Amino acid sequence: MSFDATHFNADQAQALARKTFEIEAAAVSTLAGRVGPEFARAVRVMLTCQGRVVVMGMGKSGHIGRKIAATLASTGTPAMFVHPGEASHGDLGMIKNVDVVLAISNSGESQELTAILPVLSRQGVPLVAITGGAQSTLAQHAQVTLDSSVAQEACPLNLAPTASTTAQLAMGDALAVALLDARGFKEADFARSHPGGALGRKLLTHVSDVMRSGEQIPSVGLNAGFSGLMREMSAKGLGASAVVDAQGQVLGIFTDGDLRRLVETGVDLRSLKASDVMHPKPRTVSADALAVEAVALMEQYSITSVLVVDTAGKLCGALNSNDLLRAKVI
Repeated sequence: MSFDATHFNADQAQALARKTFEIEAAAVSTLAGRVGPEFARAVRVMLTCQGRVVVMGMGKSGHIGRKIAATLASTGTPAMFVHPGEASHGDLGMIKNVDVVLAISNSGESQELTAILPVLSRQGVPLVAITGGAQSTLAQHAQVTLDSSVAQEACPLNLAPTASTTAQLAMGDALAVALLDARGFKEADFARSHPGGALGRKLLTHVSDVMRSGEQIPSVGLNAGFSGLMREMSAKGLGASAVVDAQGQVLGIFTDGDLRRLVETGVDLRSLKASDVMHPKPRTVSADALAVEAVALMEQYSITSVLVVDTAGKLCGALNSNDLLRAKVI
């Protein structure tokens, strides 16, 4: 179909956008009044499922179903999407009687979906439906039916699934959130299923994962000369050096900032030892602490480097803000 750009009406496009938002917002808002015992039953059926929640849907409902399955899986409810058309040609074997099927269809009469409902029933697979057809074939086969009907689609022709798919998605999100809460799902659980995301890195990355260790740790003894201290700092490139006793206990730290302040005093640096210039009792962090705790420590005390100690308080690592930036913790 060709289009003549000279006939494009910008005001009309903006008006339709606003109307779309109004219609879809109304569709979602209406769902709140339908939440009752049926919704709680649906949550209970999924919560007690010994297998997976198998989400199914055709066309646009299928696209929504894939997103709902992904949301469920990432929030503690094992789930997968199975295409109804493929189910009739072998994929039905993926569904067991320990699973729960969450079927999505605005009309409730999608042929590919209704064709497999009797089979699911014979297998004893519990069926939860999200549909706008309260009297539909899907609703009649379902143990629990959630009403996702809408007054109208946002499409000006009232044909393209728009408000109806928005309502389906919102209903699926509501189920996921209710299940998340019922399972006691926490931030750490979410992080474990999102290790590549920002939250995952913050909640799963420990200091020991990002710290410098072994020969990379800048450290000198209490009686080290100032030139030795400088060589150690330059060689390790941390911008600081630990000062430790013979047993490896942290006694102090000397940083680039300390050096600048010392130079300003005009003192003869060559005559100084590490014990003379160190900052005693420095801030330290445990190796098994989360890396975000090191970030918080640096921010609280306006420092850029921190020493890492083991359970006995001995130096076992060091890190600075650049190490945390590279690990994408900050």
